[in-house]
Amino acid sequence: EVDEVRQRTGSGPDGFEFDTRILAELGRTVPAPEYLAALARWGEHTTRLAAFHERYDLLLTPTLAYPPARIGELATPRWMSTLGNVLIATRMGRVARWTGLVDRMIDENLGRTPYTQLANITGRPAISLPLHWTADDVPLGVQFVAPLGGEGLLLALGAELEQARPWFDRVPALGVG
Repeated sequence: EVDEVRQRTGSGPDGFEFDTRILAELGRTVPAPEYLAALARWGEHTTRLAAFHERYDLLLTPTLAYPPARIGELATPRWMSTLGNVLIATRMGRVARWTGLVDRMIDENLGRTPYTQLANITGRPAISLPLHWTADDVPLGVQFVAPLGGEGLLLALGAELEQARPWFDRVPALGVG
């Protein structure tokens, strides 16, 4: 997709965020059978979630697996940025996959948001609402996932929940996680 956008827009590499460029380079290294197997798994998740929504209106999950990250906690370390720039420049994404570094980075990244991935890969509408606040004024979210076309249901639910537990005037604590 990055290559296609570059071709259509004439954008150079700097037209994309660093993480996007890294993912594009790594994506180029995925063998076709592995890619097709991943697509098949996505299809299975989509089918199962559709079956779930035949019986239930919404799926309720936490938004995050951990409290929100502290400001700057998720910044890419300098060594990783340097390595990433080398991998991009030399087209050595395959080497990075071989070392296991990529799997570790993916696990660390997605480990914080395992619940939101289902809506992302199945294309289902979802909403995350700050329905709980810690003693330190850090919001903790709750995610609702709806069936296809369920955006109206999510917005109506969000409006009702905000009326019942207003958060519009709450200010999260900064730098606390």
